[in-house]
Amino acid sequence: MSLDPSYLEYPRRGRGMDHDLYPWSNIAERPPISWPDGKRVAVVIVISCEFFPLTPVDAPFRAPGHMQTAFPDYRHFTARDYGSRLGVPRLVEALAAVGAHASFAMNSRWAERFPDLARSIVAAGHEVIAHSTDMNGTIATGLAEADERALIADSLAGLHAVTGQRPTGWLSIARSQSWNTPRLLAAAGLDYCMDWVNDELPYRMTTPAGSIVNLPLNHELSDRQVIATCQQSADSYAEQLRDAYLWLDGEVDRHGGRMLPIHLTPYISALPYRIDAIAGLIAWLAAQPGTWFARADEVVAASQV
Repeated sequence: MSLDPSYLEYPRRGRGMDHDLYPWSNIAERPPISWPDGKRVAVVIVISCEFFPLTPVDAPFRAPGHMQTAFPDYRHFTARDYGSRLGVPRLVEALAAVGAHASFAMNSRWAERFPDLARSIVAAGHEVIAHSTDMNGTIATGLAEADERALIADSLAGLHAVTGQRPTGWLSIARSQSWNTPRLLAAAGLDYCMDWVNDELPYRMTTPAGSIVNLPLNHELSDRQVIATCQQSADSYAEQLRDAYLWLDGEVDRHGGRMLPIHLTPYISALPYRIDAIAGLIAWLAAQPGTWFARADEVVAASQV
């Protein structure tokens, strides 16, 4: 029985992934990036500031970390609130101890509930990244385009109203997008998003509404994945990130400046038996002569992609 030739025809097939948002390349094919002041590894720390409503929404999907037990789920609800009450201040202190700036991926409802904390984050020189409205504000294909557009606008407007600054970056909940998301983010005037994790350096996407940079925030380097999901210790997590830094630093002379993204969740990493390992990691990174603690927007600007 012969194979129908049309079986092998696929109009979206091309080199790399099946879309035309960007040209595919590997690490050896792109021009090297030089970071400011001759630094070798840009360390981008992203801290999640999330508000989980007590009643979860399952459409298009329930966000990771959301309520899990019978309603009302005060166990998980208050554990998430712990991150805001104690976790965020502890992480801010760990950054201040070494003079590092970070990017805070913030739900607009979180900022509205904790305006003094949100404004103090901005006053300390940190960046706010739009992270939807609250943890019910998930995106996936099937969400109406008008609803997704409104969700993006609501998040940006809410954060602007509280902090006085309009975010230039976006991180979707669970890094989940629809077919429309890159175009809608570009149309909203955002400079970059952090949802696609297929690289270690920023790259530019082209959409019908204009271009937008993707700055990869690798989920495999997050405390949620390593500590909460894989059930490894904070000390092991810190060791893995030190190993990642050293490997990236070893690639610089061949491939140019590298980037190490670190995604932290306050109610996971800032518990009293974990914060010492996290603060120690930040101090170790600060002691490396090639480290550039950079906000995500600074990396996008410096990469000139």
